[in-house]
Amino acid sequence: MLTIQNVSKTYSKGNVKAVDNISLSVKKGEIFGFLGPNGAGKTTTIKMITGILPIDEGKITVCGYDIEKEPIKAKMNMGFVPDTHDIYERLKGIEYLNFIADVYEVPSDVRKERINKYLEMFEMKKAAGQPIKSYSHGMKQKIIVMGALLHQPPLWIMDEPLTGLDPKSAHLLKEEMNNHCANGNTVFFSTHVLEVAEKICHRVGIINKGKIIAVGTIDELRQSQDSSLESIFLSLTEEGSGANA
Repeated sequence: MLTIQNVSKTYSKGNVKAVDNISLSVKKGEIFGFLGPNGAGKTTTIKMITGILPIDEGKITVCGYDIEKEPIKAKMNMGFVPDTHDIYERLKGIEYLNFIADVYEVPSDVRKERINKYLEMFEMKKAAGQPIKSYSHGMKQKIIVMGALLHQPPLWIMDEPLTGLDPKSAHLLKEEMNNHCANGNTVFFSTHVLEVAEKICHRVGIINKGKIIAVGTIDELRQSQDSSLESIFLSLTEEGSGANA
């Protein structure tokens, strides 16, 4: 579903290596948590997966499509929730969702059903007719999440997707993530909430100083019977972080 092969990225004319020769393979039907301290390289990696940043070295494929050689095909197979609210704020919520549906070629009858489903799920029906610039932080997060899910792509890429969501909305999104993977699809997401990762992820990868330092299930990473993901994470990253994300 998602393959990262020997990928590197540098900043400051090659003086700062944000991502250092990393490789990962994320399978169908799994929720994969991408963890690391601030500045470890998580967001840089995600921006390369989604084609926002060019890859200096290596190769990334999404559903078999090379993100650099076949970017449109690769992007049509993913839904992306960024860690910032870069969104068309002059549009109304419903206009934004219809625009996203147009981009991803969602048929009119299907989009209406899905838009209504997500507006109701995230309690955004009343806000849908209002301009996005009037939304709170949490409301903007909801509309971005809805846009990413609307075309039901096989791969969801999410950078801190739960940030700003109220507890009910966060719970519903986690349920959607589980349902998505139960249907043979994949979720790749970064989070600082280790308890969430421990509860819902099939596997996790930990990045530190631009390098992948651990990949596996919680049981595979556990050094003792009572080791939590938090203790595993702290043990592996205790030397601190390096390059900026």
